[in-house]
Amino acid sequence: MNKEKATGKLDQAVGKVKQKVGEAVGSQKTANSGAAQQVKGAAKETWGNVKDTASSVNDTARTRTDAERADLRERGDNTAHNLRDKITSGAQNVKDNINAKLDHIQHDQRHEREDIRQVH
Repeated sequence: MNKEKATGKLDQAVGKVKQKVGEAVGSQKTANSGAAQQVKGAAKETWGNVKDTASSVNDTARTRTDAERADLRERGDNTAHNLRDKITSGAQNVKDNINAKLDHIQHDQRHEREDIRQVH
């Protein structure tokens, strides 16, 4: 409970007593003052409720922002991981293709050398 809510409740209670006393002794001024103090207390208590609600909304927004930030971080990590996998997989495929072609060239060169030796 914040300060405004506490003082608002106190003002309302004191105002009620003051109003009852004023009515009991026939003092319109005291009774009206008590009623005014109750209204003032109700306004203070309501303002305290507004502050509590604003704080709660702020906490929720902060929690949501933290959760969204964590989600974005996780999605970014996953994207980076997938991209690294694609790059390394692509590099492996290029290496395998080049090595296969080099093996084929070496194989052809061996046969050509053998053919040349047989002719001479």
